[in-house]
Amino acid sequence: MGITTPDDLKHMVLHFTKGKAWRNATMPIFVRGQGIYLWDEDGKRYLDGLAGLFVVQIGHGRTDIAHAAAKQIEELAYTPSWAATHPAAIEASKLVTSLAPGDLDAVFWVSSGSEAVESAIKFARQYHASQGNPAKTKVISRNLAYHGTTMGALSATGLDNIRAPFEPLLPGFLKVDNTLGVTDGIAAAKQIEDLILAEGPETVGLVMAEPVQNGGGCIVPPGGYWPELRRICDKYNVLLLADEVINSFGRLGHWFGSEMVGVVPDMISFAKGATSGYAPVGGLLIRRQLVDDLLDSEVGTFTHGATWGGHPVVMAITMANVTAMRDEGVLENVQANQGYFQDRLAALTDAHDNIAEVRGTGYFYAVEMTGSRSSGDELTEEGAAKLVNELMPGIISDAGVLLRADLRGRPKLVLSPPLICTRDDIDELMESVDQIISRAAEADIA
Repeated sequence: MGITTPDDLKHMVLHFTKGKAWRNATMPIFVRGQGIYLWDEDGKRYLDGLAGLFVVQIGHGRTDIAHAAAKQIEELAYTPSWAATHPAAIEASKLVTSLAPGDLDAVFWVSSGSEAVESAIKFARQYHASQGNPAKTKVISRNLAYHGTTMGALSATGLDNIRAPFEPLLPGFLKVDNTLGVTDGIAAAKQIEDLILAEGPETVGLVMAEPVQNGGGCIVPPGGYWPELRRICDKYNVLLLADEVINSFGRLGHWFGSEMVGVVPDMISFAKGATSGYAPVGGLLIRRQLVDDLLDSEVGTFTHGATWGGHPVVMAITMANVTAMRDEGVLENVQANQGYFQDRLAALTDAHDNIAEVRGTGYFYAVEMTGSRSSGDELTEEGAAKLVNELMPGIISDAGVLLRADLRGRPKLVLSPPLICTRDDIDELMESVDQIISRAAEADIA
């Protein structure tokens, strides 16, 4: 295949991509990946500082995972998870549930994070109805949180710019503040209790939140917040979903982010890192008692399913990826190096007056930019939009790194490298970020 032209792309509709970039073929066309790097069709190498899209935990180009997929295709390429199953799904379910906290020992397989969140919404509704509480349909989530693209997950999403094109969305989805800038976790959680009481506990069925919220920039919760959520949900018979589509499978240094916040939720939605991007996956972990209560009720069935859920090849890839991560100490690598990562980010902040703040944990950080930290000068709305939408894509590409420039709240860079990154790799990433921040400070955005 030759160099891609705008005509080559006209038959694709790209995801979340502005028409100008699409029609002019200005985005990179990647043709190869190995370890923490990708190469485009021009031969330029990029450090994958976003792990694809918070996905490629174990790195690119793993032939062992490719071989596991090929072996499964030869044996059994497909059979659905409807009234039957297959060994790969059984083994993957046993492995993933063995790593999950508490009694989250049942998993419902789908093909994406959005589907996993949608499944949680549907499970909560059907569970409450099966227990004699059909009015418990309302869902509480948080401002700026992103939960997915399907209509239920989008209704739970707290990002106006993503919601607006598709309104009116589903009724009964309520929002509270996130924990950005909050130091009192118990007081922050009280907003949810107050909302449950205002709406009527008999109408609220589900509270959902990410342990570390991506939207708004890697928002780490204050101490006490998640235990208080657990207490509130127990008190009012509301299910608690930890949306861990990004947070799970090592991104925060734990198999599941719920371990970091010290709570066993009723459900965990996951996706992305379970296969390190080698195949599309999603799943919903559910506490055993809840599954038994539904299956033992008059309803007797979780009336939900998907053609590709528990796909044999995806399950084989899940097994190969998670087993390799476990056996090769990938999570231990994150735990050993996250302090170094934070120290390098702190030094970067000291060196650049246009960095407002760095937030995050594990291998998941946001570098938030401003006009001047020392003087308190903020970027104008127009200046921030120009920086992120017009200038940053070229600046980031010139630095030979893949990162996300985000305009939700202050403009920011989101860093989420593969979990196999060493300290030398972190140094290389920081050199690129230093270059990006320097050029952002010099940019004409008036």
